[in-house]
Amino acid sequence: MDTATTPATAVILVAAGSGQRLGYGMPKARVPLGGEPILMHALRGIVASGVASQVCVALPEGDGVLRALCDDFRTELVDGGPLLTLVDGGASRADSVRAAMAVLEPGTQAVLVHDAARALTPESVFQRVVEALAAGAKAVIPVIPVVDTVKTVQPTTGDGAAIAPELVTGTAHRETLRAVQTPQGFDLATLRRAHEGAAGFDASEAAAVTDDAMLVERLGVPVHAVRGASQSLKITTPLDLIIAEGLLEGPLGVRWVEG
Repeated sequence: MDTATTPATAVILVAAGSGQRLGYGMPKARVPLGGEPILMHALRGIVASGVASQVCVALPEGDGVLRALCDDFRTELVDGGPLLTLVDGGASRADSVRAAMAVLEPGTQAVLVHDAARALTPESVFQRVVEALAAGAKAVIPVIPVVDTVKTVQPTTGDGAAIAPELVTGTAHRETLRAVQTPQGFDLATLRRAHEGAAGFDASEAAAVTDDAMLVERLGVPVHAVRGASQSLKITTPLDLIIAEGLLEGPLGVRWVEG
């Protein structure tokens, strides 16, 4: 990748999640993966990709352990490496992204928003997103094909809804479906405008926003998709963590595998 032709790029690493579904009793970014916290894998992947002039990490508010880990990581950065900035995350993902955008360096033109839970994302995915931004796209997301048959249903409500059968209402055409990953890349001015429009959302509206691309779509800005990677799984459940451990222990190492 020719860094001379790419926009000045910051990466916002969202790492403020509670990790309740993992069941470790600690923030997800602190959960061990391959002998070190998930957050460290995510940070090293970003730095190794070579796309970032700044990395801003949104951490759980008041988490001294993760702040200390990030401070230690700063000592690993060589001259010319990205600036590492820390902010307290907010009550929602969108709040965390807005807090990070507020401290980006002057001159930043593009921003990638990445989930720390996708700690094993290959460097090449970051590079593809930045290359698409450099080619003129205002919003870029990495995606992978959907391999399962996908049904739409009428959700069951009321007592016992979690175990009651749901009525199938249709079958989606999977040829046009993609599973969305991170990092998601944006022209910074566009992402700021998108978040300004969402700043007044109530709790239910904010919870319905599952990624930043949704907010950009509301502006009518085209969102472009590039190839993601199967190993860029989101570590959410204990099974996800087992799979991620297996990827790390593979004969080639996860960073060398494209999928």
